[in-house]
Amino acid sequence: MAGRRARERRARGRRRLIGWSIALVVVVGAIIAAVVVVPRLVDRFSGPEDYAGPGTGEVIVQVQSGQNGYDVAAELAEQDVIASAEAFTDILVAHPSIQLHPGAYRVQQQMSAQGALDAILDPANKVELRVTVPEGYTLPQVFERLERDLGIPQAEFVQASGDLAQFDLPDDATTLEGWLFPATYTFDDGVTAPAVLQAMIARQTQALDAAGVAEADRQRVLTFASLVQREARLPDDFGRVARVFQNRLDINMPLQSDATVAYGTGNLHVVTTTAEERADTENPYNTYARPGLPVGPIGAPGDTALQAALAPTEGDWLYFVTVNPETGETVFSETYGEHLAAVEQFQQFLRDNPGWGG
Repeated sequence: MAGRRARERRARGRRRLIGWSIALVVVVGAIIAAVVVVPRLVDRFSGPEDYAGPGTGEVIVQVQSGQNGYDVAAELAEQDVIASAEAFTDILVAHPSIQLHPGAYRVQQQMSAQGALDAILDPANKVELRVTVPEGYTLPQVFERLERDLGIPQAEFVQASGDLAQFDLPDDATTLEGWLFPATYTFDDGVTAPAVLQAMIARQTQALDAAGVAEADRQRVLTFASLVQREARLPDDFGRVARVFQNRLDINMPLQSDATVAYGTGNLHVVTTTAEERADTENPYNTYARPGLPVGPIGAPGDTALQAALAPTEGDWLYFVTVNPETGETVFSETYGEHLAAVEQFQQFLRDNPGWGG
């Protein structure tokens, strides 16, 4: 009897142990479900990870030409602008009419996907580089200005300008001088030196097309216009300067432009040249010693100079001299005697203002 009761107690103990074991398994299973399964379900039904705030700091994101929304989303996620690429692409899928345009955009890190998209679509956030090239600038001056305002080293422009084959230029163009149109340009951040030069050449080509200049005449017209640009001071004088040069060309009279001589010597800061420089026949830009136009442009002519070169003001002038470099006052003469009197006015100015001589 005692043995039977002992066996029953052991059986009841085993049943209680099994019951506790089952209960423990249930509890552990519930914990595992809470830790693993439930978050997955929450993630599945709550959408992709996304930042809630407007973001902090600043970062520049580049949207490249040819990229799609998934490429842009991946870039934004990599730079921690958005929490996940999915949050960004979900918006694009829901709104297929949204268009992302190439460029550099100023955004913040840890933005919501919608906030990042709004920032990229806002033109105010587009990072642009702006540069203004003045009329009459020579290639070295243009490259210096481009470096200053665009941050691209001058050496890159020099290298790019040496490969003329990559640009659409006439066969008689031996350099880019005269082909970089003076104007204000806006470029996206990251623009390259060849792309900048190509844009400026395209603008000059546009000006020549608008003026009706045939392709075969473009280099000659730019050369003529560059002389007018460098010699004329006041807007009303451009057409008269062009007429003086045209009248001289018509009678095979040397142009005798100090600006061309100075360009050939590289001393562009002077307003006069020396007798020795004017006698130098080795200077291909010396229009005292060489007949006709110089071998090429001596700077970047603008629209006013182009129009003057194509349609000079009517007149019989053969001479001109700027008698007051400070104001730009220029005297135009038909006879050499009249010109000598004007030259005396200029020389008197130089005596009164010796700093203007060189």
